Amino acid sequence: MSMEGIPNLPPHLQGEFMRNLENIQMKDSLRLYNHLVQTCFTPCVTSFRSKSLDKYETSCVEHCAERYIKMTQRVGLRFAESQALQQKRAAEAAAGGK
Repeated sequence: MSMEGIPNLPPHLQGEFMRNLENIQMKDSLRLYNHLVQTCFTPCVTSFRSKSLDKYETSCVEHCAERYIKMTQRVGLRFAESQALQQKRAAEAAAGGK
């Protein structure tokens, strides 16, 4: 179901749909965070000599996280562009078929 169809749902289903959507978004956020930790923290922090990170570890984690977030945003933009193009093509095909 597309987001445009939500107002057509009965009120009790709208609430259920939104709760499910929030749950999915929370899981995606946690998945992103966990993957970021695996990708950046694990290779950058190799010892636990003190309770704080040293300069190298801090810099490594910051740069890695910045690159990771930029890459994730870029992938999201490309996916949105691809989806928009597919929708446009489908609409053109449907219009051509009439």
